Amino acid sequence: MRAMVEGLETPHPIGLQLPGLFHDDDFSQRFCAALDEVLSPVFLTLDAIEAYVDPWLAPDDFLMWLSEWLGVEIEEDLAEDRKRAMVAAGATLHGWAGTAKGIADLVETYTGVRPEVVDSGGASWSPAPGGDLPGSPDMTVKVTLRVDDPATVDAGRVERMLRQSVPAHVVTTLEIVKA
Repeated sequence: MRAMVEGLETPHPIGLQLPGLFHDDDFSQRFCAALDEVLSPVFLTLDAIEAYVDPWLAPDDFLMWLSEWLGVEIEEDLAEDRKRAMVAAGATLHGWAGTAKGIADLVETYTGVRPEVVDSGGASWSPAPGGDLPGSPDMTVKVTLRVDDPATVDAGRVERMLRQSVPAHVVTTLEIVKA
C-alpha cells in the first residue's frame, strides 16, 4: 500500500487507542494503520492550525482562502508581501471602512505609501437644535498619493478599492503624483 503523503506518520496512532485485547490482533492493527495514513495529514494540519490562519505564515493557496473569508479582494498577480499585508489588515480595514482613516489605511496597505485623504463630510455636536451642519453638501473623497514613480501604481486597482470602501453615492477622485 502506498502512503498518501510519503514519510508522514501520525502522531496519534489509532491502533494504540483500541482496548488492550486488540493490540496483538494483526487485522485490527493493519486496519487502523490504513486509517492512520488517511488521518495523519488531518492531525498534522490541526496541530499547526495557527500557521494556517496567520497571514504571514499561511501557504499561498490558503492565503487566498483567508482573503475570501475576510472579504478582502486581492489579485493573483499582486506582490506576495502586499497580499499578506492586505489579509493581515483585513479585519481592521473593515472596521474603518468608509472613513478617511480607513481609506488611507487601505491605500497604504496596498501601495506602501500613506496618501492624503480629504473628504467632504464631517461630524459635530451642538448644544442648540438646528446648528450648522459640518462639511459640504457634495459627497466627495479625494485621495492624493505621492509616489516616486506614478507609473508603478495601478490606478485602476486603487480606484476599484476606493469605490468598494466608500458608500455608493460618494464620488471618489484619485490623484497619483510624483513625490
